[in-house]
Amino acid sequence: MQASVYHLQLNVRDATISLPFYRALLGYLDYRVTYERPDVLGLSNGTTDFWLIATPPDRRRHPPHRKNPGLNHVALRVTSRADVDRFHEEFLKARGIPTLYGGPREYPEYRPRYYAVFFEDPDRLKLEVVHIP
Repeated sequence: MQASVYHLQLNVRDATISLPFYRALLGYLDYRVTYERPDVLGLSNGTTDFWLIATPPDRRRHPPHRKNPGLNHVALRVTSRADVDRFHEEFLKARGIPTLYGGPREYPEYRPRYYAVFFEDPDRLKLEVVHIP
């Protein structure tokens, strides 16, 4: 039996900051809004859905951290190395979003010609846009 990721739900600390961030990020990567309320945003590319949901106030004390148990990061695969570079220039730099690890580069320790850029969302969840030939 083969499976693929159908959807991913991320609970965000501040919907007024994180929902616009994800609307812009995933919209840039050709995801479409499928559902929206002030505290919920659903987007889909036809294969994988993202759900961003406001965390209740009593649960916001502990921000996520990639070194803690739980989700480490989310990688979004694009079709070319040039797409990674274009995303870096047109999305990250244009919005003043800092990159991690020095910007787009190869990571041969992961796989030959693995090319990626890493950054964080408003809650400091690590995100990655990657090309793997």
